[in-house]
Amino acid sequence: MHARSALFDLYGDHLRARGARAPVAALVRLLAPLGVHPPAVRTAVSRMVRQGWLEPVRIDGQPGYGLTSRARRRLDDAAARIYRTASEADGNDSAGGPDSGPGAGRKGDPSWDGHWHLVILQEVPNARRREQLAGQLAFLGWAPLSDAAWVGLRNDAEVDQILGQEGIAADRFRAPVEDDAAEFARRVWKLDALGASYDVWLTEAKPLASSAGDEVTDEQAFAVRSELVHEWRKFLFVDPGLPAELLPADWAGTRAAAFFDFHATRLSHAAGRFVDNCLTVH
Repeated sequence: MHARSALFDLYGDHLRARGARAPVAALVRLLAPLGVHPPAVRTAVSRMVRQGWLEPVRIDGQPGYGLTSRARRRLDDAAARIYRTASEADGNDSAGGPDSGPGAGRKGDPSWDGHWHLVILQEVPNARRREQLAGQLAFLGWAPLSDAAWVGLRNDAEVDQILGQEGIAADRFRAPVEDDAAEFARRVWKLDALGASYDVWLTEAKPLASSAGDEVTDEQAFAVRSELVHEWRKFLFVDPGLPAELLPADWAGTRAAAFFDFHATRLSHAAGRFVDNCLTVH
């Protein structure tokens, strides 16, 4: 697991609900069970500061790092989308409050207005910026129709923020959904391949979850749960959270989400104790 990804997971899944900051020494202790060594932690922290995700803070006289407001918003949104079906998951470490539980996020939101929302980019200067923009739009659940045209489920204000930050002009349209909406969604969001990816994830996740049985230690629960979250989080970039009427019957993502939610919840309390212990050791 890369140090930067592990830090995003750690802040989003645990630290966000614990003041959103931690001493450097605690970060090192927390990432050790994931195979991330201290120099890699410090390098990743410095990079995240430069990118505007973390900011230096003092915690009880110790150097530490906290989430920026930008990072808080992004991780709040991500948490709501990660835990999308576990309505019974009370006490989930990453829930962070009543508004960030399953189903509260943009993806899968039942408030879909029944229209497609289109963004037509006027000009993107070079391939590197096109790639960066594509990654940001995909994270928000948008799908490309061409290099310049993207389709989404709702009029997302964050798209306008991203375009503004990148200095890219675009035209916006709203179009009614026709009778073949499910087939359009299957093709545009590549749902056949996405469903197969969910099946592969589920096959690989089952032995991992089984390795954390009844006698699991707090540290082991933290490590297994962290790996589950890390791999599951990748679906944020490829799954737009389509409403049920646009999904295939017996959607693989529903089975995978139920499995993830059950085991993330099962391991939550033990993993949380490990986090609390690492934060209190001086």
